[in-house]
Amino acid sequence: MKILTSVILATIFFGSFNAMAQRDSSLSDRRLSTIDSSKQRDAIDLVKKFLNRNTPDDSRKTPKKLIFAVVPAAGYSLSTGFALAIVSNLAFYTSSSHKENLSEIGAEVFYDTKTQKVFRSRSEIWADKNNYKLVADLRWERYPEDMYGLGTKTTTATLNKIDYLYIRTYATLYKKIIPDLYGGIGYNLDHHYNITEKGNADNSVSDFQKYGYAPGSTSSGINLDILYDSRRNPINPLGGGYAAIIYRDNFKGLGSDNNWRSIQLDLRKYVHLSSTSNNILAFWGIAQFTNGQAPYLDLPGTGTDMYSNAGRGYARNRFKGKNELYFESEYRFGITGNGLIGAVVFANAESFSEFQSNTFQKIAPAAGSGLRIKINKHSDTNICIDYGVGTNGSHGFFVSLGEVF
Repeated sequence: MKILTSVILATIFFGSFNAMAQRDSSLSDRRLSTIDSSKQRDAIDLVKKFLNRNTPDDSRKTPKKLIFAVVPAAGYSLSTGFALAIVSNLAFYTSSSHKENLSEIGAEVFYDTKTQKVFRSRSEIWADKNNYKLVADLRWERYPEDMYGLGTKTTTATLNKIDYLYIRTYATLYKKIIPDLYGGIGYNLDHHYNITEKGNADNSVSDFQKYGYAPGSTSSGINLDILYDSRRNPINPLGGGYAAIIYRDNFKGLGSDNNWRSIQLDLRKYVHLSSTSNNILAFWGIAQFTNGQAPYLDLPGTGTDMYSNAGRGYARNRFKGKNELYFESEYRFGITGNGLIGAVVFANAESFSEFQSNTFQKIAPAAGSGLRIKINKHSDTNICIDYGVGTNGSHGFFVSLGEVF
């Protein structure tokens, strides 16, 4: 398997959008990097050199109030197969003073060889000098997907192809309590419809049937969040930490099929190893628990985090269960002195509660390495191309714009 060159080319153009700055340039005390960016090189520099353009580098440092980009992309991943996509982003400041962080609305549409059709739009909008933050996640998906049942002990013998249409509407408004600490309240809707399954490959009764097959499901509820975020550049954190506690309560009175609840803890820590380089040791942990009869497709699964990044080494939803424990560590280091090329090595482990007993009985480990290509030295944005290997022959490429976590 290989990554298509067009993924990298599209990302270079996308990186020119990010070049306009991820944070307001007036926040000079919040440096995105400990290394002087004027001494660094990125893919945009290479493209400019190739085109023999002599635009001053300083022209890329001035934030604009409104920045828009649309780019095509193509590539391959373990979950999608070969995919064609259109990615667009709109960035803006919510005031003329530029005293807020840069707000961003992103959208993508893709179609792949597994006949998955997806529209996603995610946004983070800052307002009132960062006293408020609005986060939204909107999706429509036709997502035929390989699933294997509940728990971490499942094997390929219980492969079950499940096809469905999906609508997601998530919106959360955060209010600053003290610097870096926010409280949030929001609404979450997950609606699956036209659900069909092919059945287990070994002709056994699927966990989907045992759990409670239905041609459609709706989860509708409110979420209450506590968020701590001391990262200054979430695209490529060079220090600080992140902690989120998300409590979600779904009610029949709001249109949910069942009353059920979930709580998720998401912890991340970044250790800067040297004052003369951007080498980072990063840690990521997730604990998620559900109570009540959550719909099968809404249960925690491999790669079901907001950006589908957890569990490199396995396809999305390779493991699934009512409860989840996840841990990952990664070492990020430079290869070239000018910052253009870097690499990572990573390892992760996940466990999902088994069906019926609802206990954790097995751990699924994975590990791998990856290449980093700097596409924007001012925002430290990388194209990330990783190869992960899991258990039972699971392996594949994983591509993202910006670090995985």
